[in-house]
Amino acid sequence: MTMNQHALNVWLEISKQAYIHNLNFFRQLIGPDVELAAVVKSNAYGHGLEQIAAMASGADSFCVHALTEAQQLRQAGFSRDILILGPIPIEDLEQVIAGDFRMALFTRESAIRLAELAHAQQRTVRIHLKLETGTHRQGVDADGLDWFLDFLTQHPLVVAEGVYTHFANIEDTTDHDYAEVQLTNFKHAVERLRAAGINPSKCHAACSAATLVFPETHFNMVRLGISQYGLWSSKETYLSYRLEHPDASANLQPALSWKTRVSQLKQVPAGSYVGYGCTYQTTRSTRIAVLPVGYADGYDRRFSNQAHVLIGGNRAPVRGRICMNLTMVDVTDIPTVALGDEVVLLGRQGDQTVTAEHLANLAGTIHYEILTRINWDLPRLVVD
Repeated sequence: MTMNQHALNVWLEISKQAYIHNLNFFRQLIGPDVELAAVVKSNAYGHGLEQIAAMASGADSFCVHALTEAQQLRQAGFSRDILILGPIPIEDLEQVIAGDFRMALFTRESAIRLAELAHAQQRTVRIHLKLETGTHRQGVDADGLDWFLDFLTQHPLVVAEGVYTHFANIEDTTDHDYAEVQLTNFKHAVERLRAAGINPSKCHAACSAATLVFPETHFNMVRLGISQYGLWSSKETYLSYRLEHPDASANLQPALSWKTRVSQLKQVPAGSYVGYGCTYQTTRSTRIAVLPVGYADGYDRRFSNQAHVLIGGNRAPVRGRICMNLTMVDVTDIPTVALGDEVVLLGRQGDQTVTAEHLANLAGTIHYEILTRINWDLPRLVVD
């Protein structure tokens, strides 16, 4: 269904050009023979699951966190392989086989139930064995690996299509010694699989940061997360990449813009308080624009009296506390502002930009959280 943008109060725009540009950048980086798996969990990092999947012709497969996300992609008509990275309740494992999904395997209980289901249906199930190498989240540690080797040898319908791990400290530092330790642990574990006669066709360890700065981790599959959407994993990742590729083009393009409109304009006398808690008091006659967006939409309350929005290509400071559904900004110095004007909360307008990284700094968090907490029910419009 085509949405009338002019009838919307709050919406997101996803740039098809920017997204495709980013995928092409990574394809050139990893080459044609490495599987590029687009990680579209958590509503495609806030960008819209189905919207991103529809643009991701340059990706070979998808990774999601939950079974429900995999099913949503199938129901929307996407036939490419989907790897479910998160835990799946034992009672839902039959749906993994029915959907022919790949799934991460890291518990004995799931393995045993999968074998029972596969045997009863005489159907194979493709698993990617998650190895614990130093992050200490999901994964099979070195001491527990022998059980899985015996299990996979004895249950040929549970097919070890893949083996993988995840790095703990590759984004937040330019020192990759710990990542090197994890990579060594991973290679040793893969050697144990192969020695047991288990030869996964897919071997993967690289997230966005590793894809950019650690080519040894590419193997024959990478899991491309936040950077496919045009954001560097961290400042350290950007610095590491530039140090290794001083002459290379590295112009990732953020694909998401978040917009709203001016819903009311009012003149407030000097000495007046704005918003809950009386946290801001005007020092002059002030023109306030009220915006129909708030923390229920994901516009974090911690932006209160800190953030700026863009109106008419100018920066307007947030005044007072951000409310559940409303935000007030000072437009005294932007005299042309009118009711209904477009306002950019995140993105570019004219020569001005508000970045997810900047908002994350204001909120004391990371840009991943800023993006994924944007209300999933807000309209997401794909624009050229």
